[in-house]
This record gives sequence, structure tokens and C-alpha cells, in this order.
Amino acid sequence: MKAFLISGDRSGSGKTSITLAIAAALAKRHTVQTFKVGMDYIDPSYLTGVTGRPCRNLDSFVMSQDEMTAVFDHACIGADIAIIEGVRGLYEGADSIADIGSTASIAKHFQLPIILVIDARSITRSAAALLCGFMRFDPDVQIAGVILNNVRGEKHIRKATEAIRHYCNIPVIGAIPRVDNLDLTMRHLGLVPFEEGLKDQPFLERVSSIVEMICSHLDIDALLSLSREMNSSLRIPGLFASAGQHHHERIAVARDEAFNFYYADLFSLIKAQGYNIEYFSPVHGDLPDAEGYILGGGYPEYYGRELADNQSMMEDLRTAAKDERPILAECGGLMYLCREIEILQDFSGLSARTSFKMADVLPARCTIPKKRVVTYVSGKTTPYFPYAARPLPVKGHAFHYSTVHPDNGTTYGYELDRGFGIDATHDGMVLHKVVGSYTHIHPVPSRDLLYSFLSACLSDSSV
Repeated sequence: MKAFLISGDRSGSGKTSITLAIAAALAKRHTVQTFKVGMDYIDPSYLTGVTGRPCRNLDSFVMSQDEMTAVFDHACIGADIAIIEGVRGLYEGADSIADIGSTASIAKHFQLPIILVIDARSITRSAAALLCGFMRFDPDVQIAGVILNNVRGEKHIRKATEAIRHYCNIPVIGAIPRVDNLDLTMRHLGLVPFEEGLKDQPFLERVSSIVEMICSHLDIDALLSLSREMNSSLRIPGLFASAGQHHHERIAVARDEAFNFYYADLFSLIKAQGYNIEYFSPVHGDLPDAEGYILGGGYPEYYGRELADNQSMMEDLRTAAKDERPILAECGGLMYLCREIEILQDFSGLSARTSFKMADVLPARCTIPKKRVVTYVSGKTTPYFPYAARPLPVKGHAFHYSTVHPDNGTTYGYELDRGFGIDATHDGMVLHKVVGSYTHIHPVPSRDLLYSFLSACLSDSSV
């Protein structure tokens, strides 16, 4: 199996579009497994869409080295090529000195060659100076090739390429022209999720045009020649191996255009524990009869009217909560379980003074916008956490522009030592067996929390 990593010199370098194009091109001839560095749902949705295999996340802040290896090995079963897309700039991470949480830490852990995307807008010889700095910053990082982005004309390409070859002895395997109005569609949390865009033909045509344009300026064969040859195992790592039990209980997962922020490992772990998964749509469908429910993140604010119109869904959720069925809701799911979502001022296409009645499961209201919250989150469960008596690790991230305003007397299931939840130190509103949090847990390092939720879903006959 061939493997390589694509990073950028900074955020906004163009690595996401370039990785998407490379993955799409290679998937036409090979079985391609993709990964995304960092806690992100939206970029992986595109890589999943063009390869047909669930993209997985790798993050050295929330995951141990053994956990990252297990995720990588599990995902790569049956793959011909593994592609990892970095996050932000190559060396950006959770700390100013150590490289934990950075793309560089992932490249070093897996000993992967890096294809560095350099935003060459308005620079030529300086691109070589920048690359020299990146190469010398950490001698354990192997930059094997360069893709220049945002170039203007053959003279620009020639000068930058000659300088990089002369000073750095690194091949330039692509030079992508600056094309106005040919960017992936953005929103306040990043790109519009691929699952949402699937229903829009112009969206698909735009993605196709971007892929075609970028690939026409890349040397894919040269890229593959710079890749690392790795042995891929056919054995399922212990972390994802079957627990040897099959439960008849079903876990119903909200998945539609409003709710689609999930880590692919979540589904693998649920199935490995022997549970069945059923997907449902709070926008369009009915609430299935299940022993437990998961409502992930997404954009309920953009589908507020449709969600509010589906009264039977919200009534059934309230009944499920009163019947003490376990419900785990994160970010968008938390917002949906509040009494209402209110738009305070014009924001990202949302009109001020608009409000939507939501499910009214949790005693709180939600308002948009607020100052952006984007942070790693770590902590532990509290005695109020309904699925386990002992403290369990909470590891993940938060990324939102909304505020949840709980009623007085609210209890919380998570106590945080890093990050920001519903307030500065608490997250995970608890009511009956409902837990609603801004924190998106990563299911691998937080698997004990996930398993406690699953155990709470077991019926008396299964215990």
C-alpha cells in the first residue's frame, strides 16, 4: 500500500481542494482510504464522498499513539493507497513548543512523506525561502514534494520552481492557477457538508469542476513515486474487533442534511460492541422505536422551519426522554433538544429576529450568534452523568457560534479541565437519561463513555 500526507504552509493554502482532487483522481483506479488530521467533520465528508470509503480522523492531542495506529490500520484494510490531509499549517498544534495535535506529529508517527502545498500568491523566490525554513524547522519531518497554489502564468511557475529546485532540491509536482470564483462553498463552520450538497446539482458540478481543474495541473504519477510503501494488515485491530456478543437493541442515529457531524469510528465501535444502527431524519422522517438515540452535530439553524414542522418527531423525542431512554446529543443535537433557536442578528444568511420552536426536551433556549468557540475539550464525567457511576474521560472538541441558556438548577454530566462547554467548566446538560453537550466527543479516546451509553441502552432481558 502506498501512503502519503498532504499539508499546507498555512490555513487557506488550498490543501483541502487539492487533497479532494487527488483522492478523487486516484479513486477512479484504486481503492483509496483517506484520513483527516484534527477534529473535523466537514472536510472528511468530501473525502468520503469522492472515495466511497469513510474518512477517519487522526489527532495526537486527543488520541494516544496506539489509538492512532489502530484507527489507521483498521481503516486501511483492503486499501491500495492511504492519503492523510493535514490541518492548518504543517506545524500548528495545541502547543507553541511541542508538536502535539499538529500535522507534523502525525507525519512523524507514521513516517510518511509530506507533499507541502505552498500558497505562492505574489511570491516566487520567497517560496524557496519558506520551504527551506519548513525543512529545517524539524529534521524528523520529511517533505518529499511541493505543490504550488495560486500561481499566475508560466513565468511565475518557472521562477518559483527553479528557486525551489536550486535551494531545496525538492521536486515541484504541481502548480495550480489562481481561478476566481472556483472555491468550495463555505459557511460559518467551514465548508457546506458534502451530504447536504448532494441534493444540489450545481454543488456537485462545482466540486467536479474543481477536481478536474486541479488534476489537470498535477503530476499524479510523480506524486505516487514519492509515496511510502507500507504493509497493510488484514487483521482487525483489537480496538475494533468484535466483542463477541450480538444484542437485539437498536441505536437510532439522526442523519440527514441537518445532522451529519459524526466520526466514522463511532459506527465501527457501536457495531463491534454488537449493537444495530438505524438512521433516521429529524427533518423528514419519524422517530424509530429504539433502545437509545444519538443526535450529532450539524446545522439545525438552517433547517429550523422544517424541523419545527415535524411535530410528531419532537413529540416522540419528548416521550422517549420521559420514558428514560438514553439520548446522547452533541452541539447541533443539543440545540435541537432546546425549547427554541433564536437568531439575534443577521448572521451567515440567517435573518435577525427569527426563531424556531425546537423539541423542548432540555430546559434551555439557544441563541445565535455569539463569539466563535473552537477548542479542544478534555475533562471527566460527574456524578450526575446518568450512564456510569465512576468518572470517565471526556475528550473531544467544540466548534460553534451559538449559546445555550439553561434554566436555573441545571445539572451537568461533564466537568471540564480544558475547553469551554455550555459554560466555562461544565458541559453535558442532564435530564433523565438525556445528555446534551457542546462537546463532540471522539469515540476512540472517549470509548468508555460511549460504552457506558450503550450499556444503558440494554433492555432488562439482555442484562
